Formats: sequence, C-alpha cells, structure tokens
Amino acid sequence: MDRRKALRNMGLAMGYTVATPTLISLMQSCKSDPVMEWTPDFFSMEEGSVLTKLVDIILPKTDTPSASEVQVNLFIDRFINEVGDEEQQKFTKMAMGRFMEKATKAAGKEKAGDLSSEELEKTLASTLKISKEEETKNMEAVTTYNEAIAEGKEALLDDEVASHAFAHSLRGLTIMGYKTSEYVGEEVLAYLPVPGEYIGCGDLQELTGGKAWSL
Repeated sequence: MDRRKALRNMGLAMGYTVATPTLISLMQSCKSDPVMEWTPDFFSMEEGSVLTKLVDIILPKTDTPSASEVQVNLFIDRFINEVGDEEQQKFTKMAMGRFMEKATKAAGKEKAGDLSSEELEKTLASTLKISKEEETKNMEAVTTYNEAIAEGKEALLDDEVASHAFAHSLRGLTIMGYKTSEYVGEEVLAYLPVPGEYIGCGDLQELTGGKAWSL
C-alpha cells in the first residue's frame, strides 16, 4: 500500500504536498486574530471549542506556550478550509463528528461542547493507543472508504476507525502548525533569518545547542 496515499486519506491532509510559503502565510494570517473572538472558517463553534482543547492536550503549556497560545487551532481551521478539497473536508467533518460522539458518550454528556479537557484527553489517549498492525488496517480501511466515495459508491466506515483517523491526523497537524508558528520558529527552534556558511556535517549540539532548525 502507498503510505503517502493512505496518510492523505486519513482525513486531515497529512499526506498533502504543501509548500512552506503556504504554511507560513496561513500562520501569518492567524497572528492578528484574538483567540477570544475566534469564529472558525471551517468548523462550527462547538467543533472549534473542542479543537482548541484538543490541540492544548497534544501540546500543553510548559516552559513554552501551549498550541492554542500560538493559534494552532486557527491554523488547522484555515488549513483545512483553504487547502482541503471538498471530499477531504467532508471526511474531516465526518471523522471529527465520530470522535466527538465517542467522547461525549464516554463522559456521559449530552453535548460535545460540554466536554472538559480531562474528558477529551481520555478519549484521545484511548483512540490513539493502538498497535502498528491496527494502524495499518485503519489506513487501509480509510483508503478503501475514500476510493468508494470518489467513485460514487455507498461506503461505510467503522466508528473507531474514523475516530482514529481524526485523532491521528490532528496530532500531526498540531505539531506541524506549532513548529510553523512565528514564536516557536524564532524563540524555541534554532533560527537564522539570513543563512550563512553551510556546514554539512556539523554537530547539532555545537551548532545550535541541540535545537532543531526552524523553517
């Protein structure tokens, strides 16, 4: 199986080929938006609230800002809205809906918007905690599902598979958005605005103090 194709079909564009300038422009477009006044472009307000809690579960505040503090939630919303095609967007909505239904049922709540971060964390952890073999089967199932949909055929996808597709892809997009943010790029990663001498085999500890390079 083509792993790139399988990851693409996981629903949130983890297999997209996106130019770095596109990612940077998306992050820059988020900078002036006050988080408290955020109205999602793609997600509903309830989905946006859940998304914000989830990205902070994946990358919480430590000695560096949390994911939402550098507006990764805005980035993901705009990334899907502006980069994803209609088929991928529909899959995202479906997969996130299945995940929220699972979390709501597990917590005994009526609405996903009422879920606490602790309740969402339990569902996220249990959804992602699967074996490599199960992950491969999930990717194959998602690929088969999306191929059937593309051909106009009726297709079904298991709730657990859809929930895992959402959680797996969200984790990757959260990390990508975080590393692409201006603060993390300049203050956390090794940042060199004007590249200088090329050192092909230098020791990372000596060159950057052990930090990975920013984009």
